[in-house]
Amino acid sequence: MTTAKNVLGGPLQTCSTKPLTGFYRDGCCNTGEEDLGLHLVCTQVTAAFLAHQREVGNDLITPVPHYHFPGLKPGDRWCLCVQRWKQSLEAGCAAPVVLEATHISALEFVDLEDLQRHAVNTAGKK
Repeated sequence: MTTAKNVLGGPLQTCSTKPLTGFYRDGCCNTGEEDLGLHLVCTQVTAAFLAHQREVGNDLITPVPHYHFPGLKPGDRWCLCVQRWKQSLEAGCAAPVVLEATHISALEFVDLEDLQRHAVNTAGKK
């Protein structure tokens, strides 16, 4: 098994265990054939980002227990679909990004420079 890489070329770090995130709910923005949404970008969500996503039909606030989704609040880290992050970037309200926990495959859809402009300090919670 190959170790996943992050957008900086290093090993993919954990995005969040509280709430438990990732397509595979392993805490990391790992991906595979089953991950049709491409949950690649580790974000630290903000109120503005959550409001924007809700407005465009992606409600990340309301819990959905059936999918083990707790609902998010500002400050939570979450593996976000890369196209949703790009959508918010284009609308001027992209969520901050944890580069070390963002899967390298995100670079197929967004520029590293855009991710870096929105990078957060990784000294915070996991």
